[in-house]
Amino acid sequence: MVSSDHQNLVYDIKLSSVGPGHVTGSNVVHEPSNMDLAMKLHYLRGVYFFSSEAVQGLTVYRIKEPMFTWLNHYYWTCGRFRRSNSGRPLIKCNDCGVRIIEAKCDKTIDEWLEMKDSSLTKLLVSNHIIGPELPFSPLVFLQVTSFKCGGMSLGLSWAHVLADAFSASDFINMWGQAMANQLPQHPVDLSKSSSMLVKPANRSQLATDPLSIKRVDPVGDNWITANNCKMEPFSFHITATQLTQLQTKISGHKATPPFECLCTIFWQSIARVCSRHEPEIVTVCKNERGSRRTGTLSNSAQIISTVKADFSVKEAKPKDVAALLVEHAVDERGLIEAAVERDGGVSDFIVYGANLTFVNLEEASFYGLELKGQKPVHVSYLIDGIGDEGVVLVAPPGPKDSGKDSSEGRIVTVIFPEDQVMELKSELKREWSIA
Repeated sequence: MVSSDHQNLVYDIKLSSVGPGHVTGSNVVHEPSNMDLAMKLHYLRGVYFFSSEAVQGLTVYRIKEPMFTWLNHYYWTCGRFRRSNSGRPLIKCNDCGVRIIEAKCDKTIDEWLEMKDSSLTKLLVSNHIIGPELPFSPLVFLQVTSFKCGGMSLGLSWAHVLADAFSASDFINMWGQAMANQLPQHPVDLSKSSSMLVKPANRSQLATDPLSIKRVDPVGDNWITANNCKMEPFSFHITATQLTQLQTKISGHKATPPFECLCTIFWQSIARVCSRHEPEIVTVCKNERGSRRTGTLSNSAQIISTVKADFSVKEAKPKDVAALLVEHAVDERGLIEAAVERDGGVSDFIVYGANLTFVNLEEASFYGLELKGQKPVHVSYLIDGIGDEGVVLVAPPGPKDSGKDSSEGRIVTVIFPEDQVMELKSELKREWSIA
């Protein structure tokens, strides 16, 4: 939560909407897949920071103008939710548009980033959720914030029911292509976006919910679930040198992949400080290579797996925890789809934070958005609507062409119960010399 001292950092807020330039048609609907509906209580909040050189002379009119063509490619995102006669949610593609927010900030981008306060992200991106009136709730918000230095941030608020973080980054990257008049000649065939194959569930497992999801009390048309404790985000950069040292400390060499290396560290550290219970089951989310088509919208190409330990994680050797993560992750997408289908798509679940959840965003094209040929100087992403067990996001630290220090290593963002954050930071510093 943003403190009262910081509430006035962003001001002069104006609202508007932009929709597709072409009429989608009458009575066009999109039916979210079962996997989409499993993610409907989650939201992605991304912020892209651009230097003054990248946005010099860029007016609000110039920002909006190419959006009409861009949104022809993504007409779903401009619709609004309704319910079918059975109660299952569907999107009416009525071209109501995405919501645009204009704002100002009296700090420079450097001053903002130097504060190193992840909670301030909420000032640069809408915290809107879907509901309680579905027909009037936009699915996407874009916030343009102008800084004192002449730089700009672009905040993307994305309803996860549309698609995962990889799709969301493709979505905003295509706006950059529209700004440069480089859009594909033909719109993406969104009818194929949700048709990616998911391995069917074993019939013997269909009667119970999978380990990776948590059924929550019905939320009706207000698509968010309440936490039992206050959650706090914090982020830090692990350099390439630190990452190599951590890999060596865990397995004696660099054989453990970077993501699983970081998962090991956080699983053990959280197990040691968690006052409620030692997490025996974790959820691991990562991109499925080779199954994703750029420009499509899907939640099915993000692998959602569980890993269960039959030993004490906090007492185990790090290499044994790492081996468990690498070798024994169980893909549960088919089971998730089956659980949603079994209830006709009307029940409410959470995935992120149902267990301690690790999300691999290393391959997300966060720095694929360019303005005047320049990439963002910094990108950050958070997830809203998570459960009390917390989430650890692992993302790329910077554009690959910006120099070794910024393009290697990882940015780790942790969203964890506020009353345990200081203890977790102390454990990470004591045992692993990070955070």
